[in-house]
Amino acid sequence: MIKYAIRRTLQAIPVLIGISIIIYAILLIAPGGPEARFAQNPRITAEQIVAFRHRWGLDQPIPIQYCRWLGACNPNGEGLGIFISDQGVPNFLPAQIGGGSNGILHGDFGFSSVDGRPVTAIIGERFLPTLILAGTAWVLWVTIAILAGVYAAVKPYSKFDSGLTIFTYVGLAFPTFWLGIMLILVFAGQLHWLPAGGMWNARVTPPFGTPEYWAYVAQQPLAAFGDLTTHMILPVFTLVVVSIAADSRFVRSSMIESLNQDYVRTARAKGVPERGVVYRHALRNALLPVITNLGLEIPFLFAGAIVTETIFSWPGMGWQFIQSVGSYDYAVLMGILIITAIITVFANLAADLAYGIVDPRVRYD
Repeated sequence: MIKYAIRRTLQAIPVLIGISIIIYAILLIAPGGPEARFAQNPRITAEQIVAFRHRWGLDQPIPIQYCRWLGACNPNGEGLGIFISDQGVPNFLPAQIGGGSNGILHGDFGFSSVDGRPVTAIIGERFLPTLILAGTAWVLWVTIAILAGVYAAVKPYSKFDSGLTIFTYVGLAFPTFWLGIMLILVFAGQLHWLPAGGMWNARVTPPFGTPEYWAYVAQQPLAAFGDLTTHMILPVFTLVVVSIAADSRFVRSSMIESLNQDYVRTARAKGVPERGVVYRHALRNALLPVITNLGLEIPFLFAGAIVTETIFSWPGMGWQFIQSVGSYDYAVLMGILIITAIITVFANLAADLAYGIVDPRVRYD
């Protein structure tokens, strides 16, 4: 399995390069280009825009622009950003698109055109909130979807199965944005039980991720956890309801097919307890197609669940993506897209490796 994982990782390199080319090409031809934000300012002169394009390398041929952004070349001795002189004074060279200094191959995604901060710092701030929201939602929906789907398959056409079918159709019919808005309207607007959005109570809790916040967590962990939990309920519920509706039905279908196989009948004929038949024999085989589906859903969550984070003002990667689109912050957009692509590739690898763990018949040479 280790050799297989190494081989698949090496195979992912050309895939990621191809994705980076597509991302760069799409954002390069986007309306206005990276200089659009500055061109909208009436105080910015044409000379300043030309200087901006030169600094970002936008006056170079497109292959050179991409190569500079990737960090694979340095035409004319320019484009690597910052160097230190013999006197220890920092000097700034023209940088590639996004204002980076070394390129994404060196872990440098450039600088934001909005506030000048490194893109890696901005994404780092947004990644943890997304990880908390997406991780919690993923664990809940996978657990509930598998348990509900298995029980519905074991008890087909029962009241529970019929109720799950109704829930599936209703859940799939709910657009995410509509469900989120309705939850805010009812539980925040009418009942005042839960906050309408955000990640913390600004009147009590310091901003999330700041040193003051972690000091507050150390002093009052229960209060901090309770505040975070109350803000998570509505966005997590929104993600879980829509996802359970699809995955539970998928688990049920796969489980029913597995329960009708010959090896299940053989296990029952040998006197294996029903629980062992269901969970040790049928479920392990039924999970193979389910794992593929779950693996593909991980990138969706860690891309930030854009709609959910925007509706609930959750300060994660999805919310940052929308903010960057509105401000033409191309460096941040490309950074988020590249990281999402990496997560997608390795989520598929993790799903492939999980086949061998779930089903011992699967062997990797």
